[in-house]
Amino acid sequence: MESIAIEEVQTGSAEYNQVYDLREAILRKPIGLSLADEDLSADKNDIILAAQIGEKVVGCIMLQHKDASTIKFRQMAVAEELQGKGVGNEIMTAAEALSKDKGYTKVVLHARETAARFYSKLGYNITSPLFTEVGIPHYVMEKDI
Repeated sequence: MESIAIEEVQTGSAEYNQVYDLREAILRKPIGLSLADEDLSADKNDIILAAQIGEKVVGCIMLQHKDASTIKFRQMAVAEELQGKGVGNEIMTAAEALSKDKGYTKVVLHARETAARFYSKLGYNITSPLFTEVGIPHYVMEKDI
């Protein structure tokens, strides 16, 4: 696999458009929803990281400020053909390092039930009962960084 570059992207950029398309394909279309039906105006307030191979976005994550010590990771997605190949780990490592550099000490995220094992392997702990979000089961998971 070619090397992966993880960089911050801005809303309105060509890379953000690829992030949108990836989120749509991986996170919304399979559950019968569309980002086109959601208010994405808050995206401009998030830190958006894109994992790229060459010019192609193959993974992404959104980092949302919650309070002085807590940041929320959301909308993490990896292109289907690269899932299970370490891209998600690289994205999470980069997101945690950036968050730590910005002074955050805790990460919170809403993990799909099917992804909870992935996050557990990275040191995240389930801190809620199972709940439904976007029509599918999720857990709140947290990690001190």
